[in-house]
This record gives sequence, structure tokens and C-alpha cells, in this order.
Amino acid sequence: MFWCLSYYYLLHLFSAEDIKSIDLIYTAVYHFPLMAGVYLNLYLLIPWLLSRKRYVLYAVLLGITVILSALLTAFIFGKAIDYLLPGYYFISYYELADLAQFSIVYIGLTTLITLSRAWFKLLESENYQVRAQKKKKDAELLFLKTQINPHFLFNSLNSIYSLALKKDAQTPAVLLKLAEVMRYMTYETNEEHVLLEKEIQYIRNYIELQKLRAGSNAHILFEMNGEPGAQRISPFILIVFIENGFKHGIQGGINDTFIDIRIDLSGNELILTVANNIGAVDETENDDFRGLGLNNVKKRLELLYFQKHELTIRNDGERFNVQLKLDLSNPLTFNPYV
Repeated sequence: MFWCLSYYYLLHLFSAEDIKSIDLIYTAVYHFPLMAGVYLNLYLLIPWLLSRKRYVLYAVLLGITVILSALLTAFIFGKAIDYLLPGYYFISYYELADLAQFSIVYIGLTTLITLSRAWFKLLESENYQVRAQKKKKDAELLFLKTQINPHFLFNSLNSIYSLALKKDAQTPAVLLKLAEVMRYMTYETNEEHVLLEKEIQYIRNYIELQKLRAGSNAHILFEMNGEPGAQRISPFILIVFIENGFKHGIQGGINDTFIDIRIDLSGNELILTVANNIGAVDETENDDFRGLGLNNVKKRLELLYFQKHELTIRNDGERFNVQLKLDLSNPLTFNPYV
């Protein structure tokens, strides 16, 4: 299409009032040196030099290509044309400087067209990669989220099983709390983000559920400072650290068991602090599933709060401390490295 438009334009530029057969031939011959310069640039200079960022060498050879194209045009119409097409007496209408300008325009235009086409292809490729990466991320988040529900449910059922064996009168209350928690997990967390207020209420219910199981010997403290307002958060991000505190502290300890949970809200920042004693390993959980929740939430933090979270975990042999800082201003921040 480019060369057809070029031929049409130069044909009218070179011809007089009426287009004759000699004008058609002259315009066709004039294109050969122009095409030689254009394709030398497109198929050699750009792939081998410009695309490899060898800009200085590319500029030098491009200048030489322009000069050679102009010299070739002058040679064709000055000498070669008499041998190729005898009897037409073609001459060049332009000086060497003018011929060089023709070459510069043609090589420049075709370079811009080629680079524009390459840029659009690159943009399309990047958009495809972003969409593919997002699909992969969404699939992984769904997989990680589905791991949480059975993990929590199994732990809660273990608690209820222990109470049922003891014929504890609190068993119905525990079942009611579990029903409230499972209702939230099943019906209200299908979105990527939930209201922080609902997530905190879910945590309160969970803690109350654990208090019923732990009894009066364990020291359980929950403190919250600040108002959640309309802030939103990815569901089940906070509960894993609290759950681990109960499992490895309260449930795994014998004497002086405790867990201190604190949530501080200030603007867009949320700070969760969990401290608990280090007890014996909870043998009710199979080795294959130990640490599943903690590893799970670390992956979700990298996916959902990339460069917007800070997790600190300390273990001094007697006390386990976790502090999680979250920037809730934009919960879903795409991680290009995951």
C-alpha cells in the first residue's frame, strides 16, 4: 500500500499535464534505488543495529545508506539507463542533494511505520501478558482461599470433638458460634475485599469461640484501637496469625498460657500484633498440614499487598510475636514478580 501510494504521488510529480507511458516507466525506475535504501535499512540496519541499541553505528550506516541511495539514483539516470532502456533518453531532474532528500524522506517514513507497528505489537503482547498474569493470580488466590476454609473448619471440629467427649454443656454454644463464623466465611467473603468492620467482627466471634474451648486457665486478651469506617480488606488475612497463636500457644501449652491480640487503626494503616506463649506441638494436626495457614497467608500478602505490607515474626523460645502492618489504601496491588 505504501509503494502504491508512493508511485501514484511521484507519477503526478514527474509527469506533465498528461500522463504518458514514458512517465510510467520513469516513475517505476525511480523507485528502485529508493526501495534499495528502504529495505537495506528495514532488514539489515534496524534488526542488527537499532534493535540491539547500537545507536551510533546505526546512525553512521544510515547516513551512508542515504548517500548510496542518492548516488544509485544519479548513476541509473546518468549512465545505466541508456543501456537498460535505449531510446528513451531519461535524465535526472534533481541534483544529488535533492536525491538525498528523497531518500531521507522515504527511509524516515518507513522506519517510523515499522517502529510504530513494532510498538503496537509490543503493547499487545504486554497487555496479553498482563491479562494472563492476572488470570494466573486470580486462580492462585482462589486456590489459596479454598485452603483456608477446610483448615479452619478442621481445627474447629477438633475443638468441638474434644468438648463432646467431655460432655461439656458449652458444646451447643460452641456450635452456634461456629455456625456464625462459617456463615460469614461461606456467604460474605466471595468478593476480593470485604468491609474491615465485618472481618473484625468475624475475628471477635472466632476469639469468643476459642475462649469457650480454652476455659478460665488461659489468659486471652483482645484489644482494638481506632474505627474501621469504610475500609476494606482481603478476607482471612488477619485470622491466620490469630489462629496460629491459639493453636501453638493456648492449645499447646500447659501452664501460664496466654495470647494477646491487638489491632490498631490509624488512617489507612492497620497494625495487627499477636503475642502468645510457645507450647507443645498440636498433635491433632497431621504433619502435612502444619504451617499451611502461615505459608498460605504469606503468599496472599505477596499477591494482594505487594510492597504494601510488613510482616515481622519473632521467636525467642518462650514467646512468639507477630506484627503485621498493612496499607489499606489500595488493597489489590498487582505484583509483577509473582
